Amino acid sequence: MELHISNETSDTSKQYVRNQLIAFNVQHFPEHLNGRYQEVGLYLKDADGHIFGGLVGEICWNWLEVHLLYVDEQLRKSGYGKKLLLEAEKIAKEKQCDFIKLNTLSFQALDFYKKQDFEVYGTIHNAGGHTHYYLKKDI
Repeated sequence: MELHISNETSDTSKQYVRNQLIAFNVQHFPEHLNGRYQEVGLYLKDADGHIFGGLVGEICWNWLEVHLLYVDEQLRKSGYGKKLLLEAEKIAKEKQCDFIKLNTLSFQALDFYKKQDFEVYGTIHNAGGHTHYYLKKDI
């Protein structure tokens, strides 16, 4: 059999690879952590349903990973980012997670995350001329 590499953005192909990796990983994690997956989507909305920001992530085994956190510029420094993180942390605690992890770039929100008790555990320098930070908070 000869295979080739296909460069595509197919949801079906992506889901196949994702599902196969999850199936492999399940074989190596303790049984009490199996099945602990949940998507997290928290959104800032007004009474009309307009979105002004949000937090997107997932609970996987014993952690919550924040993939995206955004608050519209005119609402920054109003406490909404902190409220989104606190709500995500509440969910993580309810799901018996041990920590939250996320990443940010040097021009984004490093100081904000540090104020929320996240600690840097890794960095990549020269990420597009910036520094890429990986952060974790034990809960």
